[in-house]
Amino acid sequence: MSSYWLEDDRPAFPKRHLSGRVDVAIVGAGVTGCSCALTLADAGLRVRVHEAREIAGGASGRNGGFALRGAAAPYDAARAEIGGERAASLWRLTERALDRMAELAGDAFRPRGSLRLAADTEEAKSLKAEYEALRDDGFAVEWRPELDGRLADRFHGAIFHPPDGSIHPARWVRRLAVQAAEAGAEIREREPVRALDELDADQVVIATDGYTRGLLEPLDQAVKPARGQVVATEPLDAEYFACPHYARYGYDYWQQTEDLRLVLGGFRDSAALEESTAEEATTPGVQARLEAFASELVGRAPRITNRWSGIFGVTEDLLPLAGQVPGRDGLWVSCGYSGHGNVLGLACGDLVASAILGQQAPELALFDPGRVL
Repeated sequence: MSSYWLEDDRPAFPKRHLSGRVDVAIVGAGVTGCSCALTLADAGLRVRVHEAREIAGGASGRNGGFALRGAAAPYDAARAEIGGERAASLWRLTERALDRMAELAGDAFRPRGSLRLAADTEEAKSLKAEYEALRDDGFAVEWRPELDGRLADRFHGAIFHPPDGSIHPARWVRRLAVQAAEAGAEIREREPVRALDELDADQVVIATDGYTRGLLEPLDQAVKPARGQVVATEPLDAEYFACPHYARYGYDYWQQTEDLRLVLGGFRDSAALEESTAEEATTPGVQARLEAFASELVGRAPRITNRWSGIFGVTEDLLPLAGQVPGRDGLWVSCGYSGHGNVLGLACGDLVASAILGQQAPELALFDPGRVL
């Protein structure tokens, strides 16, 4: 079965054709590539985007549909690892990206908050520490020690993040692509890039997250692919979950769509080695766990209508690589979001585009590829 998100009707978008050499070639038409293309094209540059499949055909159309603040590491852990000022700067960057998403996405984005749940008492302690760190730094956050409905007696408290939301990822990225094309970018679908020297451009941006293999050897070593498996159910008889939910340190995640389907992913930790792969496939073991968890959440076994997987890129420190590749003039990268690409991809694509335009934002230093490449 295919991704539920990719079944959405494709919008019509302007077919641009730019002859000859362009200012910037972008590899990948997911959220990062389309964000980068929009900023560059708006500034008047000649931009060509190369996509191996279709717009949003990779991780941008194959994830769980979450739009969250922050990066992969919890906020208190980020403060300890990169310092309080840098952690707060990263958090504010993603808040601005959510605001931009709300402006550009239309009804593909639903700002309903998100609920991070503690599966046991140990995780509850971790969540309380993150809540206190966020509260102390002035960020909007709520601690919910008691849960009701289908969450009661199953989880041990939660953090509610008011600014977060859910996203229909394929619809959103396709709309972003339309806006980039309307600004003048050329988007070439079903045109895989086998080698960077194929590209006729002054500057090149690699915007492929977990699908980077073979383009730049140091990048292959720095960004490891990971597979996330997801299912979608038939529409349920009621809305049980009003916002995106995630538990067990993010290993399990679910939400209900506008038509009341349950979209549920996770359990990759149950087969960690097997799921550390770039192969887009579903496996019996993870799928069985997803089905069983769906039954627990709903109270019966709902019919599964879609099964799919997507590949995301993971870095050792769980921070993206975004910026110029060391020692390679005119070569830029934006990838390695470690499972948080819906918002970070939007932010980092724009940051890289601004740097190409000579407007390097201070936040880009957080993601300097030189730390590992």
